[in-house]
Formats: sequence, structure tokens, C-alpha cells
Amino acid sequence: MQEITFKCLKCKQPIGEFYIGVMNYDDLIKISYADIRRLETGTEMREVEVYTGIQRELAPNRVKEIAKYVNMVDSTFPTGVILHIEEKDIIYSEENSTMTLPFKDTVAKVLDGQHRIAGLEFFPERGSEFQVNVTIFIGMELEDQAIVFATINKTQTKVNKSLVSDLYDFATNRSPQKTAHNIVRALNQKEGSPFYEKIKILGVANDKEKETITQATFAEGIIKYISRDAMADRDIYKRGKTPNKFTDLELLSRPLRNIFIDEQDHIIAQILWNYFDAVMNKWPNAWNLVTPEMILNKSTGFLALMKFFKDAYISFGKIGQVVTIEEFSSIFNRINLLDKDFNRGNYLPGTAGQAKLYNELMLESGLN
Repeated sequence: MQEITFKCLKCKQPIGEFYIGVMNYDDLIKISYADIRRLETGTEMREVEVYTGIQRELAPNRVKEIAKYVNMVDSTFPTGVILHIEEKDIIYSEENSTMTLPFKDTVAKVLDGQHRIAGLEFFPERGSEFQVNVTIFIGMELEDQAIVFATINKTQTKVNKSLVSDLYDFATNRSPQKTAHNIVRALNQKEGSPFYEKIKILGVANDKEKETITQATFAEGIIKYISRDAMADRDIYKRGKTPNKFTDLELLSRPLRNIFIDEQDHIIAQILWNYFDAVMNKWPNAWNLVTPEMILNKSTGFLALMKFFKDAYISFGKIGQVVTIEEFSSIFNRINLLDKDFNRGNYLPGTAGQAKLYNELMLESGLN
């Protein structure tokens, strides 16, 4: 029978002993193959899922994201995959700090990390090195498995999207994410900006009387106008190259792209400043007052305005150049909506309200 042997250390915690090892990615795929396929089809619940009442499924979109990520030049999985293996299947050498397992596809039950494993099946460099740190529980009682499983899959705190955005501040390479982050920060910090102290930088409002838009929401709104694939652009920069500029219809869809490629981020910031200054001048109360009923300065209004921004900007035929406050105002002055109209009764929070507001802006401005 084929076997695999890898470096492994024993660890003791209140739950008992477990092992921390380093496995080659293809070995990990092999020993967990049957469990990953079961999750993929969703045809059978294991005893631990029945016990906890939590059913995991393999999310195709998440697998697709990770499959793409493992192709990046700096891809990494620094956190461990958690496995459960029956005691009969392991041989552990205290002397050599190694673990030996049967090289077959039914050995490991995945308690956490199923999407990473499935994504690694698309790692392109067969025979190349991509090691994965694994935490291995051996012969656990079902109750203990359930505690670990439920803790990971039910109570684990999700990372705040704005915190992820904030982390790009520490990046040394250029990327759409870093540019968007820097622009959002600048507009939030500069006195006189239409966004001065209005942005929840970590996704949590420090001043609920002012901060109504999250950093992540704003950054995502910028990124869609400078990149078709932000992670791919970031990867190109990491490799010491520069992404391509856009032309024709693609540039009309992402009109800030070439300014970004030319590293003129301050021009992007100025264009957005001018656009939202025109919004603020047109509807000062709706933009500046924070009340439960008003939506213009919250995500519903902001996302509709960001969608309308593209149409307004390209209408001047000056892609790549700064459009002035006065020019943007000439569009908003054609719109008959009043400050009091931007309320939850007229525009329900969510995509329906965003779409309704965008359509009305297009119609009344004559840009449709």
C-alpha cells in the first residue's frame, strides 16, 4: 500500500492532543478527495453535520475565486486546514517528528478548509511546491468533532470588508485596491471634501451623526471604473509589469482606467470630488443631514450616484480629463428632484431603490 510521510509536531491544548504538519498540496488533495467530492455534490450529510445541525456545501463561486487566486505570483494560505483522521490510519514517529498516512482518497475528513483544497486542484504548476499547513485531530469522539466543527462553521467572525480594504495601505506594490483605498482615505480626511468625515473607514461608524458610507462600498465603486479584474491587475504589478490600457467600448465602461494606468490617482480623486461636490450643491440637505429616513448619503443613494457617475462623466467627451464642478452641475440642474424626495418611502433600501433612483436620474438628466 502506498504511503505518504510528512513533518509533523504534536500539540497539547485543553481539548487534548493534535498534530500540526506540513503537507504537499497534491498529497492533501488525494487524502481528502472523497470528502471534498461529497461536499461538492451535497448528496450526503455526515454524522458530524447531523449532530450539529450545520450542513456544509462546497460553494462553486468560492472555489472559483480560490482557483484563480492560486495562480497568482504571491498566492498563500497561511492559516491551517483542519482535518480529522482515524487512529488506525496514522503512524507517528516521536523521534523523527513525522506522520505517515495511507495514500488513498478516503483518509481525511475536512473540518475546515474545504474550499482551499478544492481550489488547489487548479494549481497550475504540477510538480511545483505549494505546501499547506494542516492541523490534524486523531480519533476524536463525535461530540468533540462537533464542538470544533460548530465553532469553526457557525461562530467564527467574518473579516470586515473595510478592514480588508484598509490593509492595502500596507501594500508596497501598486494595485486597483490600493489606489481606491488611498482615494477614499484622502476624500474622508481633506476638509472641504464632500466626504469629509463621512466614511466609516473600518466599516463601523465612530460618529453615527456623520459617517454613513463604508470604506469598502466606496472603494468597490471606484475599482469597477478602473479595472475589469482587480486581482489580475494587482498580480501584474507584483510581477513588475504594467496592465494594459483600455480603448473603445471597454474604456467607456471603465472611464477611469487609463488615468489609473498613468498613475494619476490625484486626477481620479479630483474628478470624484467635483462630481460629488455638484451633488452636494444640488441637494445640500439630503447630502449633509443624517436621519433614518433619508437615503442620498447612505448606500442606496451613494450606489445609485456612483452608477450615474459613469454616464455623467463620459457625456462630456473628456475621458481622462478633469470634469469641473460647474460641468457636473449643468447635468444635475436639469433634474427636478428635491431634497425631501430622497427618502425611504420613495427609494427602498437595497438594489430596487438604487435602480429606481438611477433610472430617474438618467431620465430627468436626458442622458438615457
